[in-house]
Amino acid sequence: MKVSLRISHLLIAFVFLAFSVNGYAAPALFKIEKQGASSYLFGTVHVGDASMKGLPQKVTHALDNSKQVVVEVDISKLSPLQMQQRSMPYMLLNNGRTLQSELSTENYQLLKDYFAKKSIDIAMFNSFKPWAVMLTMMQIEFQNAGYSDKNGIDKQILDYAQQHNIKIAELETIEQQLQMFNGLESLSNAMMAETFEQLSDINTYFISLVNAWKQGDMKTLTSYYHTSFDNSQYGQQSEQVMLIERNNNWVTQLTPKLEQGNIFIAVGALHLVEQHGLIKQLRDQGFTVTQL
Repeated sequence: MKVSLRISHLLIAFVFLAFSVNGYAAPALFKIEKQGASSYLFGTVHVGDASMKGLPQKVTHALDNSKQVVVEVDISKLSPLQMQQRSMPYMLLNNGRTLQSELSTENYQLLKDYFAKKSIDIAMFNSFKPWAVMLTMMQIEFQNAGYSDKNGIDKQILDYAQQHNIKIAELETIEQQLQMFNGLESLSNAMMAETFEQLSDINTYFISLVNAWKQGDMKTLTSYYHTSFDNSQYGQQSEQVMLIERNNNWVTQLTPKLEQGNIFIAVGALHLVEQHGLIKQLRDQGFTVTQL
């Protein structure tokens, strides 16, 4: 579970969504209030299939009552070419390093066998960092299962905002998100090993998480948080880089906006929970946060 949840904060990361959006009971939507100013906080998931099209009515209602949408990264303003041009410098190895030199003999062989079964020559990834190859693996598996970020909730929120002329702001740049992965390069072998474990059983590792999100079940989401960011060096370093530092920075950016009100914040659901999560931090800032 660790890798899948940690990488879900990137635009190209994936959470396995298997049910129609019309079946959602109460996704993680919250109202944020302070001194008469009110806004919304929505914990999202980043991928879905064709049945996911159409945002829940209470989400569109919240969007209609907002003057600005705030997302992790505004991909709507980037063309595929621009995305590639801005991403590649962070994904490529340098100084004579290769994919094989970055991985253990065991992990490299597992990776070689994985791509061979898909009639893909591993040599095409020789210059890529392990985390970039890992994301490619997950993208392949989810696309094969019929899932894409195009049907994800984040993408639909951005589309809705554009269609209804709602201003869009971002908390990070794509470069900042990719640099985050570079900060975890020392964990490459651990991340790769867990990726293989998770891809071997997508249902076990993803479906229950998505069900929790659809029901607005914050208790279960919190349980997944603890599973992801345990007391190991791996868990602690990943939590610090991918959650704590980013959440702290986001709260600094969001507080003045929330004091003005009328904004809709959409970020990955695991950013909401636990002591470093946005909900607790905003409450500590004097905001009332109520689940809708």
